[in-house]
Amino acid sequence: MEKTMPQPIASPVTLDNAQSLSGTPKMAAQNVNFFYGSSQALFDVSLTFPERQVTALIGPSGCGKSTFLRSLNRMNNLIPGCKVTGRITLDGRDVNTPDTDVVELRRRVGMVFQKPNPFPKSIYENVAYGLRVNGVKDEGLIAGRVEQALKRAAIFDEVKDRLSESALGMSGGQQQRLCIARALAVEPDVLLMDEPASALDPIATQKIEESIRELSGDLTIIIVTHNMQQAARVSDFTAFFYMGSLIETDRTDTIFTRPSNKQTEDYITGRFG
Repeated sequence: MEKTMPQPIASPVTLDNAQSLSGTPKMAAQNVNFFYGSSQALFDVSLTFPERQVTALIGPSGCGKSTFLRSLNRMNNLIPGCKVTGRITLDGRDVNTPDTDVVELRRRVGMVFQKPNPFPKSIYENVAYGLRVNGVKDEGLIAGRVEQALKRAAIFDEVKDRLSESALGMSGGQQQRLCIARALAVEPDVLLMDEPASALDPIATQKIEESIRELSGDLTIIIVTHNMQQAARVSDFTAFFYMGSLIETDRTDTIFTRPSNKQTEDYITGRFG
């Protein structure tokens, strides 16, 4: 017998009640709608992201969580015909205004993708790449930033003796941590992670999760995951998306033990999705 897919209930989440969960946010979305051409993918999403905390975005495939994530640093701008309405702010400033420096925005709001995407360069030059693109020429400063980023991504000890070797020779888990280090080297304020461990083995996944918890002391982290156990392990707050709507957001322990919305409960207990 096929499972009956429930229809989304209008989101009870507003900017005000989301903000009350976390105090002053590092980033915030207010009444965000997103369109691919004439097709609407997000419906009136309001969500806040507290500073130096981890927020997990969960929900079934196609629910809009990755679209929403990519809207936060305007990665969706690269898709022809897309349009966003509403307001997305970083430190209170709207990131979608015409005068926003998109390169600087993506430096401050870094991103790690689902599949590792190292450049065909050395391990060292992969991490240094963002610094060079941003005009840093001091080789001593670059070397220090590269080492610091590799340490923060918990991979320095594994690669310190082969920094000149190609990054393409690393394992998948190492490549993903290298991509985290590459994002960290330019010293972002926020790190977006789109299912960063979905293609990795359990040991590599554990290392990525340990890095997330350590980095959250300095960074605001927003992670999309299909793995609800992972969301429960690494996040402070969880937001549940369904069919383009934000259904519920709360502290992670509350979402997983006593959600206020029946759809949230049905999803996390496996009744659909």
